[in-house]
Amino acid sequence: MKGPLFYAKILLFGEYGIIKDSKGLAIPFNAYRGGLKTSKILEGKAKASNENLYKFYNYIAALNSDLVSFNLKKFKADLEKGMYFDSSIPQGYGVGSSGALVASIYDKYASDKITVLENLTRDKLLILKEIFALMESFFHGKSSGLDPLNSYLSLPILINSRQHIEPAGIPSQKEGKGAVFLLDSEQIGETEPMVTIFMNKMKNEGFRKMLNEEFVAYSDACIEDFLHGNVTSLFTNVKSLSKVVLKNFKPMIPDAFHKVWANGIKTNDYYLKLCGSGGGGYILGFTEDYEKAQISLKEYKTELVYRF
Repeated sequence: MKGPLFYAKILLFGEYGIIKDSKGLAIPFNAYRGGLKTSKILEGKAKASNENLYKFYNYIAALNSDLVSFNLKKFKADLEKGMYFDSSIPQGYGVGSSGALVASIYDKYASDKITVLENLTRDKLLILKEIFALMESFFHGKSSGLDPLNSYLSLPILINSRQHIEPAGIPSQKEGKGAVFLLDSEQIGETEPMVTIFMNKMKNEGFRKMLNEEFVAYSDACIEDFLHGNVTSLFTNVKSLSKVVLKNFKPMIPDAFHKVWANGIKTNDYYLKLCGSGGGGYILGFTEDYEKAQISLKEYKTELVYRF
């Protein structure tokens, strides 16, 4: 047995903002992927994955939701045959490792599933998102369902609000100097503690005001610029967003990267922002000159995502 592949995702804009119902833009990232496989002999990662899938099976079996039902008999039989999730998606890096797993399980075992080939109305997308949120809560405590949705559809997704999501057309890549890239912090980030820090900060009126008037405003402007190919305006807004994040989201930025972050703003060689919830994993970078950014960041691992 070898299942279809499901890709990693990158939330270009909207981290934390989407918790408060503002805009977000997520794109599939095909450099990392995962799929269900079966092996008679399970060792190492495959064995650990199979054991985790058993726990996930128990969680799914107890869901009892009106939204979705699963072929649990087949799911269990496949686990007994040695099924595991074979994935190159790094865990705890903010690129949707659990999302790809959830998408693969829904695809294989959901009864009456909504398929990618049918006419994906707004209602169907919201139902899918809700199902995926239920499923992925097993991994994160609370999930928006966006990571699995992105992985399942393998399409860029524009989040206008909680109740309004749609597939988005993003400009095709150009052979320009500009780029979106990943910067590897080389440490694992955990979603739950970061979200807890954010929720505690939200109790502060000043933080809430900053979030609405600055963070969300710049983030929404970045999405508009990106979708319409307004590159000059995009970099102005990304720089402003990078400053706001450095000032107000310090606990989400690994300590070793505070100076690196500030240096990008000072030199204009690159601008950094959170990739997912932060706390480790990847940091997202934007630059008007990728070669120049690579020289500035030569001590770190970078990976190209998108070319302007």
